[in-house]
Amino acid sequence: MPTNIDKTVSLIIVSLIYILSLGLSWIILGMEISVHPIVKMFIVDVLATVLVFVASFLFRNSSIYDAYWSVFPVFAAFYWFWEVGIAGNEIRNIILLALVTLWGIRLTLNWARGWKGMDHQDWRYSKLEEDQGSLYWIVSFSGIHLFPTVVVFLGLIPLFYIFQDPSSIGIIDMVALLVTLSAIVIETVADEQLKNFLRSNKGLMKKGIWSWSRHPNYFGEILFWFGLLLFLNDPLTGENYWKISGVIAMIFLFNVISIPMMEKRQISKEGYKQYQKQVSKLIPLPPHKNR
Repeated sequence: MPTNIDKTVSLIIVSLIYILSLGLSWIILGMEISVHPIVKMFIVDVLATVLVFVASFLFRNSSIYDAYWSVFPVFAAFYWFWEVGIAGNEIRNIILLALVTLWGIRLTLNWARGWKGMDHQDWRYSKLEEDQGSLYWIVSFSGIHLFPTVVVFLGLIPLFYIFQDPSSIGIIDMVALLVTLSAIVIETVADEQLKNFLRSNKGLMKKGIWSWSRHPNYFGEILFWFGLLLFLNDPLTGENYWKISGVIAMIFLFNVISIPMMEKRQISKEGYKQYQKQVSKLIPLPPHKNR
């Protein structure tokens, strides 16, 4: 990985990479291509991901992709709001756009605060690089870049249909708003509590919301996408069942990949096995003090 590039310059470089990726996406979206708008958005999403991957490879740092998770959804939401939102309920559409924007800005800023620059790569990627050797960049493209892009895109699909929903605001919309806002709050609280703890501690974080869930930030992320899905008023039956695929993919990603990898690293910390017994893995629940 390159060294002697400070954090400010590193963030400027990443910002330029994203601007170029999204600029290319906007140009392609404006072209006359005879495919469904969702397929068209997926194509530009993949192409933008490829461009970000090229940058990751050139700078030898896969963490360049990390903020893409929260940047592209905001871009896609604004484009669909502008492209098809005229057919939907204006109030619902503005609420939905505001929620996605708030989520995206918060998550992106949280990443920017924690990333130290081009000489800093997520420990999980460095571990994969160590384990995979010469195959690492194939793994990086498929597992670190493309797979998360697909998962997030599946979560985005309901937005295309919600923006076109002309029905009046109802109780389900209020529930969806509450769930989605709660998810953003949970993620924010979890991230802030962890950052404050790590400033002066190197041990095991098990205070605040972390005393109710071992991975409250992941729970908040899953809840956010579930909250967006709730805005979808058409029943998830028959030909519509596939619209829940994004939430299912999120649950799979965090439960099968992210959480096991984090737990494997944390298990060496003193008291973590006891922490596992007492505290829920994902859903915040009162701790079992007697275990």
